[in-house]
Amino acid sequence: MSAFSYLTLQAGAEGSYKEMGSKFLAFAFPVQSEFEIKEHLEALRKKYYDATHHCYAWMLGADRDRFRSFDDGEPNHSAGDPILGQIKSRQLTDTLVVVVRYFGGTKLGVGGLIHAYKLAAEAALNNALIVEKQVEVFYSLTFPYLEMPDVMKLLKDFEARQVAQHYQELCELKISVNLCHRIEFDNRLKLLKALGHSLTFAEIPNPS
Repeated sequence: MSAFSYLTLQAGAEGSYKEMGSKFLAFAFPVQSEFEIKEHLEALRKKYYDATHHCYAWMLGADRDRFRSFDDGEPNHSAGDPILGQIKSRQLTDTLVVVVRYFGGTKLGVGGLIHAYKLAAEAALNNALIVEKQVEVFYSLTFPYLEMPDVMKLLKDFEARQVAQHYQELCELKISVNLCHRIEFDNRLKLLKALGHSLTFAEIPNPS
């Protein structure tokens, strides 16, 4: 892992843990936005509507600077924080872990809860495939349709990913390029303008 990459999950994974009659079902997901997180939470609440608690933690962004933990009625810091701790210990981001608890009739105490939620989250993440992904930088490009071939060649050269597109006489694209190529990509864009192209471009926040 470097300044140009980060660790996340390849796909969803599940795990479970039992303690004194209580059952803890854990679900880990790769996510890229709070909207995705909300969708997963709503789906789990609908499927496990009869569970006692739906506790979770998530982390977003290559800088790992956006995160949240939620105890859902458990004692403060006894559920969400241990789940978040498992995400942090693996240096993951763009990751959501939800632990659904069915109360078994015996109280576990704060220490027991911390232990149980930690092990449940750990079980799900142990079953997940962790992958290294490249940090991306996003651009908005605007250019006349006649310049399409040169722009498409540039995108192909840098393996740019199209996020959104609007093709008319004046074309608009939102793309992403690996951060490690940012300087070279900027120089190539400036070269196209210097050669007489009407291309305009700007770096933008992640549009997702």
